[in-house]
Amino acid sequence: MHKKLRKMLPKMRPVHWLIVAIICIGTCYWLLGIRLEQAFKPLTKLASRGDTQAVQISVARVAPTLDNFDYEEQLVVLYNRVPKTGSTSFVNIAYDLCKLNRYHVLHINVTSNMHVLSLPNQISFVRNVTKWHEMKPALYHGHMAFLDFSKFQIAHKPIYINLVRRPLDRLVSYYYFLRYGDNYRPNLVRKKAGNKITFDECVVQKQPDCDPRNMWLQIPFFCGHAAECWEPGSDWALKQAKRNLVNEYFLVGVTEQMYEFVDLLERSLPRIFLGFREHYQNSNKSHLRVTSSKLPPSEATIQTIQRSKIWQMENDLYEFALEQFEFTKKKLMQPDNKHLQQFMYEKIRPK
Repeated sequence: MHKKLRKMLPKMRPVHWLIVAIICIGTCYWLLGIRLEQAFKPLTKLASRGDTQAVQISVARVAPTLDNFDYEEQLVVLYNRVPKTGSTSFVNIAYDLCKLNRYHVLHINVTSNMHVLSLPNQISFVRNVTKWHEMKPALYHGHMAFLDFSKFQIAHKPIYINLVRRPLDRLVSYYYFLRYGDNYRPNLVRKKAGNKITFDECVVQKQPDCDPRNMWLQIPFFCGHAAECWEPGSDWALKQAKRNLVNEYFLVGVTEQMYEFVDLLERSLPRIFLGFREHYQNSNKSHLRVTSSKLPPSEATIQTIQRSKIWQMENDLYEFALEQFEFTKKKLMQPDNKHLQQFMYEKIRPK
């Protein structure tokens, strides 16, 4: 067989075989070079040839970690509501519209109404909220202190919102609420039912229910789960509360401007809050939980409370939150106050 093959091939000298070998090697090198050139061509050149599918495949291979997170359908809003700030009115709007807007509302119920989660419950709660995709989009609400999700290796943190109220107004409201209840659940007997002492009389008698230390609540709610947050009068806690309010909260409104709070949320996060403005104005949910009997404090009582360090610090946080809220409202409009602020992209290079 080998002899027949040799007879069929033309007789060539060794130099001829060397030339053939060089030609074969050169051809292989040339073909390999073309393949490498195509493999490493910039994606923009592929796109310029109109090869959209090739671009998509190349992007998937080159950058498989591109963020394809669905921010609308994976939206989680966490409302760690401060007691007696109008939160019931706000939450009931959310319950009324959740089916229409296709999102879930979930109440966080902690044992004995504790405001701080245990360490095991912290990590369980964080992981549960993050991985419970069947509930998303979701609005979680409950009377609990701010919890920093970034400590638990969470890539996408929830969006925090909250409301604050003038500290003395909140304390007086809570004082009478414990004695007379409200129109939301009128038949529920409160733990101080039957106690007829007014708030003014309580202050004069220096009873514990009207102690200014009871106002120490909005600061720790924004401060968080650190022990120092719950030390009444802590300067560190106030600074941390302000820091969290600015850096960790998407929006903090004030009870006295509930409609404006709802308006900003609907404009910013319509996936959940669409229709909140109209529902707040035209339903009976704009002011739920009115305390059944409440007497305003006298001027003497107000002056007494305002001399306390706790009131001054809580009021400091309230004024700070109010300033941020007014600033946010102002930036919604253009300087002429007639048109909404807009933004656009321009001067994009290269073309």
